[in-house]
Amino acid sequence: MTSLEKKIEDLVKPIIENLGYKVYDVMYQKEGKDNYLRIFIDKESGIDLNDCEKVNDSINDILDEKDYIKAQYYLEISSPGLERNLRRDEQFLESIGKKIEVHLYNSVNGSKILTGILNEFNEKDILIDDIKIDKSNIASAKTIYNWEEC
Repeated sequence: MTSLEKKIEDLVKPIIENLGYKVYDVMYQKEGKDNYLRIFIDKESGIDLNDCEKVNDSINDILDEKDYIKAQYYLEISSPGLERNLRRDEQFLESIGKKIEVHLYNSVNGSKILTGILNEFNEKDILIDDIKIDKSNIASAKTIYNWEEC
């Protein structure tokens, strides 16, 4: 998480939590010529379009007022989805016992993409099935939803 993303999260988190939601993640990204501020929210019963609209309406003015992002950007509020990005320690901890996919900077066992059950997580590394991976080697990670159980 960048310092800008953290600053924005610190600003909007109390407002979002007061509405009854959890902030899952905050991402500021440039895609082509456009900038996007994506705020992912969650709650036990799931997120729908009305939830996203309620959060958007509640935080839009304070984001404009604080003006942390000087460039024009699009604000997107959404659910983290069924297959969730794992960027924070607490997200990895919540995913222990679940199937995840990890993209690596450097190959482990001849592969840069590993899929398996997240068995352990600590400040230095993770254990997927029986493969230990240094956290600094993780380019990206996400949970994998079992579509066959639908």
